Amino acid sequence: MTDHMTVPPAASAPPAAPRPTPGAYARLAKLDIVDYYIGLPLVFAMALPLLGARADTVGFLLLVLVAEVAVVAAMVSFDDVTGYRDGSDAANYGSDAARRRLARKPLVHGTLTEPQALRFGRAATATSVVLWTLVVALAPNRPLWAVAGAALCLVASVQYSWGLKISYRGFQEIFLVGLGVGWVLVPYGLLVGNVDGFVIVQALVFGGGPMIFGLYSNTNDAAGDRAAGRITVAAKVSPRANKVFIIALTALETLLVTGSHLLGIAPWWFTVALLPVIALRVAQLFIGFVLGDILRARRMAIHTHRVTVVLLIGANLVAAFLPGVL
Repeated sequence: MTDHMTVPPAASAPPAAPRPTPGAYARLAKLDIVDYYIGLPLVFAMALPLLGARADTVGFLLLVLVAEVAVVAAMVSFDDVTGYRDGSDAANYGSDAARRRLARKPLVHGTLTEPQALRFGRAATATSVVLWTLVVALAPNRPLWAVAGAALCLVASVQYSWGLKISYRGFQEIFLVGLGVGWVLVPYGLLVGNVDGFVIVQALVFGGGPMIFGLYSNTNDAAGDRAAGRITVAAKVSPRANKVFIIALTALETLLVTGSHLLGIAPWWFTVALLPVIALRVAQLFIGFVLGDILRARRMAIHTHRVTVVLLIGANLVAAFLPGVL
């Protein structure tokens, strides 16, 4: 009688790490989100009356653009790693993948691994430091406030969801508006050497755009952020209080647009040019809080921000080339 020995089945090999593709890294870096970068054409339009249409100005702003892309790539890479680790990205995107485009989260989607994302984020951080050092070195002007602002934007961006994790400490909304303001004032200051009140007002309007559509995102993501310990207004207050908060900030933007002219800071055309933006903001509130479609309101807020920038660029260019018209 032959003894039969039972051979244990071979242990299954761990799943192979996905082969990284340029597309996966592009989605990790969120290269399709241009809403901070479009501040640079606005800077060019605002500086045009002072500097003229010079090739070196365009070249400098293109260098700033590459530096900004590197910073954002580092910021969102670390943000994705943190969101993957604490489960907030899976909670916020997994249940609504079709509308939130789950593929934009390569870790949750499975197209990149955590080590791959971390390596990319660290490489982007190092590249950011090199590029911003080059930006400052080649800048026509170097006012201390602009140099310090560039450094602050870089450091705060990398620490957004990593290290200090400022977006988890209750500063997310401030960061969103602050980065937009900084990325208008800093390159303008490095080009021109100073800023006036009207430049600051336009920078505030620009910075308010990403913050406002971020508020709609936070409203949708409140439960997932709350579970992950991420402190946002939407995660910490009641839905009614959050709605009042968004309405108040929307009204504050309208007050800035109208009041800056009444105070003699902005020319008359500034308010007129942005009247469509005021109407779009009202429509956003209706869609988000009357119809209850927060993600549609968020998409509209993104488009509103882009419309705002196009209107500001156009009005500044008309004022520069046809000063008698405006």
